[in-house]
Amino acid sequence: MKQAPESLAIPTKDAAYAVCARIAKLHYENFPVASRLLPAGMRPHVAAVYAFARVADDFADEGDRLSDERLRLLDGWEKALHAVAEGGAPPRPSGGSVVGDADAGAVFVALGETIRARRLPVPLLVDLLSAFRQDVTVNRYGTWDSVLDYCRRSANPVGRLVLRIAGYNDAKLDEASDALCTALQLANFWQDLGRDWQKDRLYVPLERLERQGARIGLLNDGQLDTAWARVLADLCAETRAFFERGRAVCDGVRGRLRLELRLTWLGGVTILDRVERAQASIIAQRPTLGARDVPGLLWRASRWRF
Repeated sequence: MKQAPESLAIPTKDAAYAVCARIAKLHYENFPVASRLLPAGMRPHVAAVYAFARVADDFADEGDRLSDERLRLLDGWEKALHAVAEGGAPPRPSGGSVVGDADAGAVFVALGETIRARRLPVPLLVDLLSAFRQDVTVNRYGTWDSVLDYCRRSANPVGRLVLRIAGYNDAKLDEASDALCTALQLANFWQDLGRDWQKDRLYVPLERLERQGARIGLLNDGQLDTAWARVLADLCAETRAFFERGRAVCDGVRGRLRLELRLTWLGGVTILDRVERAQASIIAQRPTLGARDVPGLLWRASRWRF
């Protein structure tokens, strides 16, 4: 009997989850994904969701592809999502230049298993793809509400998916998770102000710039003025309010997930603190977290108070 070409072979479930874990390990930014702090039973499922989202996000952001190609890749990703969600055979979506096609197929083998095992709401995954499409077609935001709507689809679904993977389905936890995820997304926007501008993308609402008399053109100079500092101060204050509302999800879950979420909260707040300190120099001095921050974060997590 003639053996099927390797490129057509469907990976085993374990092999598919291993691919997702590798993608998560290679691509995380501020915070580790599917880390050993999580219960072992959660890690493969979190990695599967993350790999799905990470590759799709890279379709929208990375490389020199034209917009039409980016949207085509995202359409293929959504088609594959619905196929596995409906119990169909694992599809062979294109990984573009982000991951090989074999790895792209493995992501959906794992994701299909995770959707079924943890009963994940597929609309949350569709929301993520809608936000990534928006990154292809929208590069300015006029109002604060439009930025928050983007966060609702780009960040909040991740928190709810993690809660479902952990076995939680509670409206109050969902609300607190949404606040934390929005806060993390906003902090990342202000942290990456310079990086995003290099892609001609700006998440600072134009209405806020106009209110303070801040000029977009200064982003090209690498040094912002006092008007920009006022804008960033206001945005950081509103972001901090979301962090405060998000504390409840860190206290509302149990076990190792509680520690993971507390560390995530503390890491996000630390980034926000550094954005505030950087102020007008944020373009030249992008704040980050590193290995030297870990002991301090662990110490603060150990002294966490409800």
